[in-house]
Amino acid sequence: QVQLVESGGGLVQAGGSLRLSCAASGRTFSGYAMGWFRQAPGKEREFVAAISWLGRSTTYEDSVKGRLTISRDNAKNTVYLQMNSLKPEDTAVYYCVAGAAYDGLKRAEYTYWGQGTQVTVSS
Repeated sequence: QVQLVESGGGLVQAGGSLRLSCAASGRTFSGYAMGWFRQAPGKEREFVAAISWLGRSTTYEDSVKGRLTISRDNAKNTVYLQMNSLKPEDTAVYYCVAGAAYDGLKRAEYTYWGQGTQVTVSS
């Protein structure tokens, strides 16, 4: 079992920045691809970004490319999402996920997920 705990959300003005963190604990973090999903009010949960176990591969949803950056520090069992140039449409609850297959994360094929952290971007 892997527990994922997100932090770093909050209220920010459009154009601002936030950095989300996701700390993993429990069974070994080793080998898991990690990612972020988000869910806005009244909408389905959608893929945001994913990173492979060694961090050599990353992929992003088109609307966040160039603004959001996913990274990880395996020594700290932590994955990050640096969010720059935020827009009101980025407002959502952001969830950290972990799965065995990097390619599967974009298809929501993850095994573990956190409780989420709220990001609100005001115009």
